[in-house]
Amino acid sequence: MLLGNSEKSVIYRSAILTGLFIGLMHFSTSVVRAGGAAGTTFRTKCAMCHGPDGAGSEVGKSMNVPNLRSAAVQKLPDAELAQVIGNGKGGMPSFKGSLNAGQIHDIVAYVRTFAAKR
Repeated sequence: MLLGNSEKSVIYRSAILTGLFIGLMHFSTSVVRAGGAAGTTFRTKCAMCHGPDGAGSEVGKSMNVPNLRSAAVQKLPDAELAQVIGNGKGGMPSFKGSLNAGQIHDIVAYVRTFAAKR
């Protein structure tokens, strides 16, 4: 069966729209997973000391926790941030018993979002 130009055009446009829809769904799911789940985990595990924006809460500032928005923290490699979250450092407790590797990775990615808020 031969298709006319208008049928080909409809099929072509439908394919493009379907591809865009699938791409946007994947992108939005990734954003929600990274920001949503990691943001919730950050608020429940980290914000008490580091503050909701990473700059430090009153409790955290009294304990001299680092400002997660600072250049000193932001220049650290992801692996080092993950190690600190997993193993703890100084007065910071270890979270490897309560967070899996994926959650720790998501928190590292979430901490990276604080760089833009300096």
